[in-house]
Amino acid sequence: MKQAVEAGPASGDRRSADPSGWITWWAERAPARVAVVFGGEQVSYAELEVRVRGVAARLDTMGVGAGDRVAVCCSNRIEMLELVFACARIGAMLAPVNNRLTPPEVRFQLEDCQPALVLADAAHECLIREAGGEPEDLDGFASRAHDDRCQGAGPAPRMRGDPERSLLLVYTSGTTGTPKGAVLSQRSLFYTVSNAIAHEGFDTGSVVASVLPLFHVGGLNIQTIPCLFAGGTVVLAERFHPAGLIEIMRRHRPTHVLLVPAAMSALLAEPSLAPQDLASLGALNCGSSVVSEDLIRRFNALGVRVVQVYGSTETGPTAVVLDYEDADRIGSCGKPARHCELRIVDSDGADVAAGETGELWVRGQNLFTGYWNRPEETGQAFSDGWYVTGDLGYADEDGFVWISGRKRELIISGGENVYPAEVERAVGEHPSVSAVAVVGRPHARWGEVPVAFVVPAAGASVEVEGLDEWCRNQLARYKRPRDWIVVDELPRTALGKVRKHMLLTGMAACVGKC
Repeated sequence: MKQAVEAGPASGDRRSADPSGWITWWAERAPARVAVVFGGEQVSYAELEVRVRGVAARLDTMGVGAGDRVAVCCSNRIEMLELVFACARIGAMLAPVNNRLTPPEVRFQLEDCQPALVLADAAHECLIREAGGEPEDLDGFASRAHDDRCQGAGPAPRMRGDPERSLLLVYTSGTTGTPKGAVLSQRSLFYTVSNAIAHEGFDTGSVVASVLPLFHVGGLNIQTIPCLFAGGTVVLAERFHPAGLIEIMRRHRPTHVLLVPAAMSALLAEPSLAPQDLASLGALNCGSSVVSEDLIRRFNALGVRVVQVYGSTETGPTAVVLDYEDADRIGSCGKPARHCELRIVDSDGADVAAGETGELWVRGQNLFTGYWNRPEETGQAFSDGWYVTGDLGYADEDGFVWISGRKRELIISGGENVYPAEVERAVGEHPSVSAVAVVGRPHARWGEVPVAFVVPAAGASVEVEGLDEWCRNQLARYKRPRDWIVVDELPRTALGKVRKHMLLTGMAACVGKC
């Protein structure tokens, strides 16, 4: 992993933990350097600083102040980044809205966070209105903010950045039920950024291809914001598209990219992909769910190292990382990040031995401060200062961590623990399977039995008998799926996580039994 050439505000600036000054720092030192590329537009650090000041002034003029929430619903665009830094300057909180949600789901979030201002681009204005919101046009808002600042109309608001102030209100993906708003402070963002820089070595020469949605902490905080903190360049895509990413690779030669497993598969399936397209990458970073070893090895065959990042909205998200030099630990998500501590504990909260599966607990200043307006659930999320993740995994003798799945997803069949991720890895390696998700179904004799939802590979026909025979050679009998359900696709969140609670209602669609 390369060392940072110029580390950014953390190198000694007393306001390093305060995001409100990060862009200013680079605007003063490297004003002409390109900060963001979006479409045909290139924005320098000096220009980005002017735009951030304008957005902060506009928010201030509209009566948005410290502690207020600003909701925004849009595709990826530069204004999302401007809003992050502008909100830091006035002490407000940015609440990104997942633009792939339904109106009732958006309504829940808007009613929960009660924003002082709702912004939406033209493509998502109707979504906000159907959810009962009254959106301000994001294009008009940004245009006025930029024009006012460029023309020097009115002073910029007093910088009120404070590391202890809440900055981001990001709703969990809701893979197990109703989403909760996780509150991330300015300080937690700084330590998340610091974790990312220690792991990925961002510096002034870094170029990030940012293609995941910025309304999730994965797309925003793992590479995009850290790259700007370090003075690098972010090449922002409106949304992920495999051909579009390849074009970015060829034109801008990015050093960093972050993908989820579904996007990795889509990229490999793109006919125009060539090994040289990926040659500029130090490694391909991935996360959001367990990544199959087969998928990793397919990128390795193209000469690309693959390293995983583990975390959640509540952890910023960077909590456990596989460093580049350890990429040969295929399937592991690595070791605790620079500013994180990790415990793996049993049901009594005692540390387990190496190789034993337990629940992951995380501690560090990158953690969220709590769930919005949910003090009881916030209390339940912590144990003696440790965040109780609900994820299961183990550490090997060398301290490398391996994820087994969610605690809530653990299947106990006949007194034996069945970890869905283990079964999914085995089934997912079958050549006829494109994707698989395993859940537990109640059983009168065994308590629970595993059931597999399978998406066939393109042009393939899934034979239940063949899948079961495949599993006989890899899994103990109690781990093998009792039922197989063939589906066209799995319900997923925007970051590719499977919504397993939705699969539980589809049990009756079983097409074969073992």
